[in-house]
Amino acid sequence: MRTPRQAFTEWMVGILTRPRRIYHRYGENDLLRLKKHIRKADVILIDGDQRVSQAIKTLTTSSWSHNCVYIGDEIVRRDHPLRREVEERFGREARHLVIEALVDQGVIVSPLSKYATFNIRICRPHRLRPEDARIVVDDLISKIGLKYDIKNFTDLARYLLPFHLIPARFREDALHLGSGLATETICSSMTAAAFRKVGFPILPEFKRDKPRTTGERFKAALLGRRSRRAYTGMFHARHPTLVVPRDFDLSPYFEIVKFNVIEEGNFDYRKMRWDADDSTMIATLPDVSIKPGA
Repeated sequence: MRTPRQAFTEWMVGILTRPRRIYHRYGENDLLRLKKHIRKADVILIDGDQRVSQAIKTLTTSSWSHNCVYIGDEIVRRDHPLRREVEERFGREARHLVIEALVDQGVIVSPLSKYATFNIRICRPHRLRPEDARIVVDDLISKIGLKYDIKNFTDLARYLLPFHLIPARFREDALHLGSGLATETICSSMTAAAFRKVGFPILPEFKRDKPRTTGERFKAALLGRRSRRAYTGMFHARHPTLVVPRDFDLSPYFEIVKFNVIEEGNFDYRKMRWDADDSTMIATLPDVSIKPGA
């Protein structure tokens, strides 16, 4: 028997996870090229199509509302208990899997092809050692079956409308809410915790040294800022629950993989064919002859 609160939560989750009426795509994804260039432990950022996706993007001032991590054929190769199930459900795509945390399903594996029609970005941890990549993947696989942190989700729902009235200082607090249970998680927190296990940075903060003498404290107070010697050279890792999908995009420690065209090395902007009605673009094209179909 469901309690009134459980019934209300399920009702709200159902509403917020409905697809948006309009979804703008900014490019076509070539699935074959994606499979060719993606590597295990790569983080995939996703512009979600659900109603709540817009709230997350607004709160995080980002284009990304969700993330998953590529694990490739690990379920099949390891003969994981889920191997038979994923092979039956996904066929050949069972060798190209991602791990993600979904509000209505918890932590699951999905085929990479699931997001082929979405706006996505591939973020690669720069020079992540193979042994550490295995630890990251191992940690994520161990999370399969955990529940989604519904409390974090319902807390976030309070900030859906109106977006522009949410003070900036409260936005991070909204994302830091949640049950805090070890058996529940959200997508970006789960990913951040896995990379934290190997000490890989996402968006760490510089740790500053406190003024040691009365003179230094007076100078800092008088100038209203910290001295140049304030940095200790040490970093402070933010709590995983404060990490959002945008952080992998902004991080200087993750590479952005342009798998569609640039990664293949055959992009030539002069061979692009433009709509003849686009007078603004046509007027700026260089004076070169372009053969039809080039």
